[in-house]
Amino acid sequence: MIITCFENDDVTITYDDELQLGRANGYGFLSGDRFRKVVMESLRVIDLYQPIRWIGDNRKLRAIRTADQEWFATEVFPRLAESTIRRNATIVSEDVFNKMAVEQLIKRADNLGDMVIMEFDSETEAIAWVTEPIQMQNQA
Repeated sequence: MIITCFENDDVTITYDDELQLGRANGYGFLSGDRFRKVVMESLRVIDLYQPIRWIGDNRKLRAIRTADQEWFATEVFPRLAESTIRRNATIVSEDVFNKMAVEQLIKRADNLGDMVIMEFDSETEAIAWVTEPIQMQNQA
């Protein structure tokens, strides 16, 4: 069952318990407090439901300010690395500036633990990759 966990004009965040998949669909230009609220709501869903898969649908997002990129890199990547997420798919934005910002963020990401991040041009490709079986490190 898919549950809508949070929704406003900037984002819709859902959780699919069958696939253990969280998803954030973002819209428009988010910066400062609005950007951070969306990200913090996503982290809240991750903490609450502990998904092993995540899709960030950035197709309708616009540029990410440098200050927000810095905050994400220093504050959010470490939390994601410690989370239950193993596959994190990003659907690339139609906005070239958002696309470049996300690419730079991913390049800066290091020490992500067991989480793998991949970028996709289509929703179909992202879903196919993220829902492939995941071999958990600590399985007996």
